[in-house]
Amino acid sequence: MNGSEVLRTVDAIHRDKSIDKDLIFEGIEQAILSAARRHFGEEANVDVQIHRVTGNPSVKRDGVEIDGEELGEILGRISAQTAKQVMIQKIREAERDSLFDEYSQLRGQIVSGTIGRVEGGACTVNLGKVEGLLPRGETIPGESYRVNDRVRAVVLEVRKAGSRVRIILSRTHPDFVRRLFEIEVPEVSERIIEVRSLAREAGYRSKVAVSCIDNNIDAVGACVGVRGARIKNIIDELAGEKIDIVRWNDSLQVLVPNALQPAKVEDVILCPMLGRVIVLVLEDQLSLAIGRRGQNVRLGSKLVGWDIEVMTQEELDEQLDRAVRAFSQVPEVTEELAENLVAQGFLSFDDLSIIEPDQLAELGGLTEEQCDTIVAFAETESERLEQEQALRKKLDRERAALDQAIEQAESLGRRGGSSASRQSASVGQSAPPVMAVEVPAEPVAAVEVVAEAEPVASSSTEGGAGN
Repeated sequence: MNGSEVLRTVDAIHRDKSIDKDLIFEGIEQAILSAARRHFGEEANVDVQIHRVTGNPSVKRDGVEIDGEELGEILGRISAQTAKQVMIQKIREAERDSLFDEYSQLRGQIVSGTIGRVEGGACTVNLGKVEGLLPRGETIPGESYRVNDRVRAVVLEVRKAGSRVRIILSRTHPDFVRRLFEIEVPEVSERIIEVRSLAREAGYRSKVAVSCIDNNIDAVGACVGVRGARIKNIIDELAGEKIDIVRWNDSLQVLVPNALQPAKVEDVILCPMLGRVIVLVLEDQLSLAIGRRGQNVRLGSKLVGWDIEVMTQEELDEQLDRAVRAFSQVPEVTEELAENLVAQGFLSFDDLSIIEPDQLAELGGLTEEQCDTIVAFAETESERLEQEQALRKKLDRERAALDQAIEQAESLGRRGGSSASRQSASVGQSAPPVMAVEVPAEPVAAVEVVAEAEPVASSSTEGGAGN
């Protein structure tokens, strides 16, 4: 085996496959070792080394180096095929590991490629060296792709699958929006503007909170761009998804109203023990603050990292009174403790069932046994109320289904009656010509009867009046 030939082979594989040279040398050594053991037997003590500079192989058996002629005999035709298979396997494994390391570093970053296949909504994306999978669940709702379409997505997951690397892509992950801002807004990529938080419901709406280290730069305006040019490019890439850009603030009293825009917030009440924020709005702002199907408040909660509960002042007062009355009936709970619990944001037995015993003891000066009694009672009441609510919902569904069935039956009955009327009317319209031919005197008799009846009715009326 020629050393210069080995070096050329190693260098060519290194350039084509981007595989480290040491891994290629190890693969060749393993191939020669496999061929030698095939020649001498599996139990033979054989050691193989290839000089990294000259490329000359050194093969020793039981510590004695084998000369060139015997080595050539070892690497005969059959052994060479075995060595080749081992070397190819090693190179494939090294190539897989190289691709795995490369794309593992790109996790969460945007990559682009072309659609190779579309099967059942899932797309195979050609990324160049490797193919990525864009599952149906990771595509934006309403999007459809065809072969050879260009597509951008973030690398969601990278894992080894046999001799290949499996790369999962996503267009619904929040990081996709974050990377698009880095591409379209230079201040974001340069870290002058920072995306502090991001909440997304793919295909519908996203909320992005931004801040700027330079007070002279309007962070929101820079992200929107002149006449909305920058944000328009992002929205187009997201298939028309709405994006709300708000200013970040370290104070929840400021951040929460920003997160619930465009609704106007009257007051913000923090409940640190529960990680909850109670937001008070006017009646005409309530539906706007909650959003369609709760979307606005849900995204706002994700953006600030706290649970947000929106209500009016009247609803809050009602809940406070109801909670104080309910907690006052709990064993070991005094009226003062009930008021303290409500002041901390505990408005239901469900809230009270998850309170930490040490917090409860600190609020009411209670013993551990008293705290356990209160929490156990709250858990029982919470389960009972939950079961009652589930039963109520079930009855409401059954009642609604029954009402719908009755309405459908009445509708069918009305349709059947109108159909019968139309049929009798059509029969009546077709019958008169026959009757007119057979009994021509009937119309005259009818006129005479009417003429005779009128005076009788008239005299009857006059008589009545006279009486």
